[in-house]
Amino acid sequence: MQRGREREREKQARLEERKGGFKCTHCRGWVPLSEFIGTKHRNHCPSCLWSKHVDLEEPGDRKSTCQAGMKPIGLTFKQEGIDRYGSQRQGELMVIHWCTNANCGKISINRIAGDDNPETILRVFEESQAPDPNLKKALNNDNIRLLTRDSEKQIRTQLFGK
Repeated sequence: MQRGREREREKQARLEERKGGFKCTHCRGWVPLSEFIGTKHRNHCPSCLWSKHVDLEEPGDRKSTCQAGMKPIGLTFKQEGIDRYGSQRQGELMVIHWCTNANCGKISINRIAGDDNPETILRVFEESQAPDPNLKKALNNDNIRLLTRDSEKQIRTQLFGK
């Protein structure tokens, strides 16, 4: 049974690649796949930012059996290490997704693509400012820093430039 599901997922991935995209499971909009959008293994919609739980261990592996919707719940910066002065380097802006399957609940971060709707990104940020205590605990356990109002200027700079 497991083998059959794996073959079906591989077949679906090949079909999506041939079509150049896939239909969002949340808003039903078309999600294009392109090397020019700034993300190699796209699994989220540029309009609503919802994702699908397709990866298991690493981006692009497409090995998850969950396949549930993943809700955009906030923003974070990718950790880029320490600069030569000992300060944390600010990385690129990332969307935090939380799997809606109650038996799963995986949290992941995804790169923002060049065609992602900036207004939707800002709305996700606004809605994340009063997080559920259980969610906040889960983010801390995964070492994911949910961005707060203190980061709003950097968020806007990354989205719209200086």
